[in-house]
Amino acid sequence: MTSWIPLVLLALAALLPLGAAVLRPGVTRGRREADVALYRAQLAELDREREAGRLDEAGHRAARIEVQRRLIAAADQAEQATTARGPAVLAAVLPLLAAAGVGLYLLRGSPGMPSAPYDLRAEAAARDDQILATLRERLASLDQRSDQARQGWILLGNAERARGNAEAAIAAWTRALDARFEADLAGDIAEMEIARGAPAAATPWLVRALAEQPEDPRYRFLAGLAEAESGRPANARTLWQALLAETPPDAPWRGLLERRLNALP
Repeated sequence: MTSWIPLVLLALAALLPLGAAVLRPGVTRGRREADVALYRAQLAELDREREAGRLDEAGHRAARIEVQRRLIAAADQAEQATTARGPAVLAAVLPLLAAAGVGLYLLRGSPGMPSAPYDLRAEAAARDDQILATLRERLASLDQRSDQARQGWILLGNAERARGNAEAAIAAWTRALDARFEADLAGDIAEMEIARGAPAAATPWLVRALAEQPEDPRYRFLAGLAEAESGRPANARTLWQALLAETPPDAPWRGLLERRLNALP
């Protein structure tokens, strides 16, 4: 399957709910419920792309299957909404949808068409930069302790991660955690810090995450990985052996854990 489809889904997932969060005040909603809403918007956008001739039937079908899979997964875990999405939110989302879609289309093009010239790709990237800059300005004007601002910073971090900008993603997520700590988001930061070669920066986040959820296998694995990447294989082995001893035989991460243990010096 062509590589641009997941990029479109990632960018829409990052930009659409962020626009809704910062352009419409007074709405509180869970992260998973927001996911459900944005996946529905993605399905509608895929239909428009097909009707406009920018997406063939095979690509459209594959992309819809993937989005529907994510929609079902998010719906299964959705939180109760305190308010319903109304027409005002859709009006706020549609301009961002168009901007994100045009920018990514110019950047990646259709599967059967030549790549866009460099100046068009640069123009699309500049538009994306402007969208995110505008959203940052609006987020900065919100009460930073509010859930609305926290959700906005989370989704802005998702957008920057999708663009490959780890430093900006971590900065945005840190702003979200300043409003309210969330172990899962702290784990995301730690994972990204390790991936970019900064295990020491990951450790404080993992300490906080493990203090809140000490049995979580993801945080325990990342704690061992941070030790291994910091040049302390003995500490990593101790942490991973303890995790392995408590890991069920059919756990999906068991194979990875065993390979990492065997690779330690």
